[in-house]
Amino acid sequence: MSLLTTSATRARAQRGVPTNFSAASVLTERMQKQASSTRHDIFLSHAFDDKELILGVALTLEDLGYTVYLDWRDDPSLDRKNVNQTTALKLRERMRSAKCLFFATTESTSNSKWMPWELGFKDGQSNRSAILPLQSTRPDDFKGQEYLGIYPYITQQRSDKHGEKLWVRRSPTCYIVFDEWLAGKDPFER
Repeated sequence: MSLLTTSATRARAQRGVPTNFSAASVLTERMQKQASSTRHDIFLSHAFDDKELILGVALTLEDLGYTVYLDWRDDPSLDRKNVNQTTALKLRERMRSAKCLFFATTESTSNSKWMPWELGFKDGQSNRSAILPLQSTRPDDFKGQEYLGIYPYITQQRSDKHGEKLWVRRSPTCYIVFDEWLAGKDPFER
């Protein structure tokens, strides 16, 4: 089992652009594709201070075949300097249309006023919220602080049976493949 590391996701963000395309053209194309999608697999809740890191996370998840909603990429008209009821309505709409929410934890998480609101809203709406720990090392387990410990967490792992997949874990021995979790099943003890 492995948690996503900050170095790997930053590296993915930096190599995210094919050599024969400009970064702007690739980002514009992805923004148009994502914005036109009415349903995403993952609403990625994150601290805006981690923008580069989060782009790498989104690209990593998209490499695995999932659609990912990022507010600043997919709804660039949302003004973070002028947060109002329209912003909240748009985020609620996007969370309702997402199959699940990943709460990306970093050192910047505690600075975000929106992340706890997003987590609580999505958890109450669908009970499909998980913590996506982003750490500099790959520990064997994730133990969330305070209320984050009540949610399952996401790891990425290659297996002979499943290939490279995301896993939803409650502990190192209680887990399920992400796709099955999205379909409504819960992690179970092995």
